[in-house]
Amino acid sequence: MAVGMAASRAPYACDPSHSRGRLYPEPPSRTRSAFRRDCDRVIHSTAFRRLKHKTQVFVFHEGDHYRTRLTHSLEVAQIARAIARQLGLDEDLTETLALAHDLGHPPFGHAGERALDASLKQWGGFDHNAQTLRVVTTLERRYPAFDGLNLTWESLEGIVKHNGPLTDRANRPLERYAGGVPVAIADYVQRHDLELWSIAGLEAQVAGLADDIAYDAHDIDDGLRAGLFVVDDLKDVPAIEAIIADIDRAYPALDDARRGAELVRELISRLISDVVAEASRRLRAAAPASAEAVRALDQPIAAFSTAMVEIEETIKAFLYRRMYRHERVMTIMRDAEKIVAELFGHYLAHPHELPHGWLPADAAGDEIARGIGDFIAGMTDRFALSEHVRIFDSTPDLR
Repeated sequence: MAVGMAASRAPYACDPSHSRGRLYPEPPSRTRSAFRRDCDRVIHSTAFRRLKHKTQVFVFHEGDHYRTRLTHSLEVAQIARAIARQLGLDEDLTETLALAHDLGHPPFGHAGERALDASLKQWGGFDHNAQTLRVVTTLERRYPAFDGLNLTWESLEGIVKHNGPLTDRANRPLERYAGGVPVAIADYVQRHDLELWSIAGLEAQVAGLADDIAYDAHDIDDGLRAGLFVVDDLKDVPAIEAIIADIDRAYPALDDARRGAELVRELISRLISDVVAEASRRLRAAAPASAEAVRALDQPIAAFSTAMVEIEETIKAFLYRRMYRHERVMTIMRDAEKIVAELFGHYLAHPHELPHGWLPADAAGDEIARGIGDFIAGMTDRFALSEHVRIFDSTPDLR
């Protein structure tokens, strides 16, 4: 297949007219494909709207120009569709997975996830990917005939497996899930098998890589905007040093803000081009004739080239050192973890304070703990802060 603008869906793409269907059968839409319908349901969900006030790296009140989970998800969707279009994939399914991938994130980003995971340790822990599945299958309550969004099998598979299989073919958890498949996923696949052992469809693979591309590029942008580092500090990354040199040759008098913006734009373009080229090479070698053939392969089709894997790891190492572990960020995240942990402890001691409908009247033990986890995971940053202010005498100032 030639790389470039695809005129139609490729044979290895997921086809909405041959979807494996929904857990609860519904008549087809008169005007939309099954995957477009999924995407629209995600966009109209309550959980999607809440992403606008959930932290990416910087807490919501630190500035209007930093990424939130919502803007990050929109950027992932744009990158994912750009790749999908060139590979001849189903863009609606790709967009669905890109927009849905962070629906399960709690407030305060990874700090909130760490705190919830520790708080729920004796009840199976917390995993944002598993929580996303829980949101779209249980916690959204918008339809008269079922809980959740009743997405297609392909969308649910992609949500769970966009970062790869969870088990081997004997259903033994893979190394990254050495402690066991997350509870929410393990429970769900008992009634709706998502084949955790197989590679996901190519649309899900692309959405997962688009997430990495958006993180790399846009966290650089936010780090520059926050003053955690300057453009010339990025010369520590050889591949980025080359991009900066090209920019400086073309625009020798460019101010630093525009240098940074041009760097981010060029980095995204190069990462996308690398994925398309590598995926095209693997498609020529494997020649999958269907989406099922893609799932049967031993390795993913969508991937960075070997050279780009090394570059991408270097970018992440720079961001880890200069941004994620920066003392300003770490101080705020430690306080954020404390807020989430204290909220969990309070609700566990006083479950009757949860809003009506979050727990069944006869809830006990695990059901109470998981319900509290669901409630906190759904909070925005500012609601978590306001709840902490309401309950406790002293609340950290996350600045």
